[in-house]
Amino acid sequence: MNQNGHFIISLDFELIWGVFDLKDINAYRKNIKAVHKVIPQLLEIFNRYNISATFATVGFLFHRDKEDFLSNIPTKTPNYINKKLSPYTNEFNKLGANHHSDPYHYGAHLIDLIRSYPNHEIASHTFSHFYCLEEGQTPEDFEEDLITAKKTALLNNIELKSLIFPRNQFNTQYLRICKTHGIESVRGNEKSWIYHVSSGKKNYFQRALKLLDTYLNITGHNCHVIKNSDKELPLNIPSSRFLRPYSSKLSFLEFLKLKRIKKGMSYAAKNNQIYHLWWHPHNFGMNTKENFDTLNKILDHYSQLNQKYNFTSLTMSELTEKLS
Repeated sequence: MNQNGHFIISLDFELIWGVFDLKDINAYRKNIKAVHKVIPQLLEIFNRYNISATFATVGFLFHRDKEDFLSNIPTKTPNYINKKLSPYTNEFNKLGANHHSDPYHYGAHLIDLIRSYPNHEIASHTFSHFYCLEEGQTPEDFEEDLITAKKTALLNNIELKSLIFPRNQFNTQYLRICKTHGIESVRGNEKSWIYHVSSGKKNYFQRALKLLDTYLNITGHNCHVIKNSDKELPLNIPSSRFLRPYSSKLSFLEFLKLKRIKKGMSYAAKNNQIYHLWWHPHNFGMNTKENFDTLNKILDHYSQLNQKYNFTSLTMSELTEKLS
C-alpha cells in the first residue's frame, strides 16, 4: 500500500482528431480552436498549485506542417468496419499548411509549451486516436500505430512511457504489445459495469447512469490501491472521475459535481489511495470561465489535502516509478 495518497490528473490531448467523427465541426470549431488558449491557462494554474499532469497526446499533433505530416504515415492503418472512424480517409483532405492556418490538426507548438514545464509528462493517446475495440482493426494495426507514435515522439526527444486508450476502449489483449514497446502504465476504466466499454456503439442507459453518477454517488468514490504485481504488463492506473464540463442547462447541479469530486479526493487522501481525474482540454473550450472556476476549487481542495495528509500530485509515469 502507498504510504500516502496520490492525485493523478491526465488529459486526453487530441484537438479535432478525437471528435471529427462525432461532432458537427462547424458547431464544435470554437471548442477546438480555444484549446490553444486553454492549455497555456491550464499550465499556469497547474504551476500555481504545483500539479504534475499527464498529457496523453495524439501522435498526429507532433507534426509541424503538412509535408511533415504526410511523410510519416504508418504502412499499415486500421480498416474499421465503420468507415467514418478512419482519420486517414475522412480528415486528411482537410489538413492545412501548419498550425497558423490550421489550428485544428496541429499541436507541436503546444507540446513544446507543455515541455517547458518539466513537471508534466507527455504520454501517448496512440498515433491516430486508434480505436482498440472497433471491428476491423487488428493487433498488428495497433502495434504499427504504437511504433509510429513512439518513433514520432522520439524525433522530438520525448520517450512515451504511458498510454491512454482513445474513447476509453481498454483492450486487455493489447497490454503486452504496449509493454513490448516501452509503455509502462495505462489508464483503465472505473470498476462499475456502467463504465465498461465494448465499442463505439452508444448505450443510452449506460450514458444516463454515468451522467447521474457525476452528481450522485452511484458507483462509490472510485479510489484505488494500486500494486505493480505483474511486471509483464503495464501498470493499470484506473480512472476515478471524468471532470464533466460545465453545462448551463445543468448549472443548478454544479455544486453536486464538485462535492462528489472533493469527497472522492478526501477519501483517497485519508486512506492512502489514488484519485485519478481526467478530461479533454477541448472540454474547457466553451464556458471557459466556469470550467476554470471549478478546477480552481478542486485544486484548492487538493492543496488542503496536500498539507493535511501529504496527498501528492504525480504523473502516471512518476506513480509507476514509485511503485516499481
